[in-house]
Amino acid sequence: MSNKDLADLKLESLPRLSITELQPLAVSAALLALGSNYQADHHLPYVQNILAELGEIELSNAVKNPDITATKEQPKPDYINQSVYLALSKSMTLAQLQQVFKNLEDECGRERTQKSKSSGSQGAVTKVSMDIDILLVKINHKKNSLSKFENKWTVIAERLPFADHEMTGIKELQKKS
Repeated sequence: MSNKDLADLKLESLPRLSITELQPLAVSAALLALGSNYQADHHLPYVQNILAELGEIELSNAVKNPDITATKEQPKPDYINQSVYLALSKSMTLAQLQQVFKNLEDECGRERTQKSKSSGSQGAVTKVSMDIDILLVKINHKKNSLSKFENKWTVIAERLPFADHEMTGIKELQKKS
């Protein structure tokens, strides 16, 4: 497996950059968090197959977790979560990769939340067919304004702190490497 570089990954010492800084940079690998609380038995395998077309993948076990945004007044279905190591067969910018994942979420019927004009609060979407979050990226060998991060894993700062299920998935993938 090509995820050998995950084995000695020390998350606490990795550089942390904003999504805005990373979007124009070419990436060669990514660590993802998948989640679905609606027809996960259909959507997770579908997404796994598409990811495998983008490159080599390694999967953590899928685990069931309660929705952390659920309340007694507004219960929500449990999620099935899974972490994925993706080594891209062809590098692309992070912005391009984000668009691929947004399109994939849409293909799965992902409903997007809408902000209420009056309150500015998020609308209540309880069914999430597919959510694909990028946690870490490996910046490709190319000279750029952030060349000190070349060929190194970088944490997407906005994703911190990682959720418990994300950390569990990352650690499982590290053990597999």
